[in-house]
Amino acid sequence: MNLTAERLREILDYDPETGLFTRTDAVIKGHSYKKGDKAGYLCTTGYIKHSIHGGYYMAHRLVWLHVYGKWPTNIIDHINGNPSDNRLCNLREVTVSQNAQNQKKAQIDNTTGFLGVIKSGKHRYKAVININGKYCHLGTFDTPEIAHNEYIHAKRKYHSACTI
Repeated sequence: MNLTAERLREILDYDPETGLFTRTDAVIKGHSYKKGDKAGYLCTTGYIKHSIHGGYYMAHRLVWLHVYGKWPTNIIDHINGNPSDNRLCNLREVTVSQNAQNQKKAQIDNTTGFLGVIKSGKHRYKAVININGKYCHLGTFDTPEIAHNEYIHAKRKYHSACTI
């Protein structure tokens, strides 16, 4: 079943101030829920997930459907970086590129431990940034800290809408 905004609104209420979904008094596949019961569960990734009609849905995407009446076409970003904070004021629809600009720490496979820094040779570190889908080399430095500072400077310059 393709979940529609109308069906979602029949089975769940959404509070934009708290970001929480609660049950309506609708009957779902033979299950009767108490009106006002909290819906959804916390995943190990920190996101809230819902099981509806045999499908699994991320709460932040359901918020978009519930409030705007349509599925988001892009990524739903949690502005404050907290994946379980689904208040409407904390959600925005962004492109993959815009979402990547919110990254605040290096990915787990980054051996330098610094965002925007990669190893370059045995004792050198390269600062790189993605601007409009293109990787830009910002320079090669003696320490990862210096390279990271250069990355932060470029991020503030080129991604001015970001918070660091």
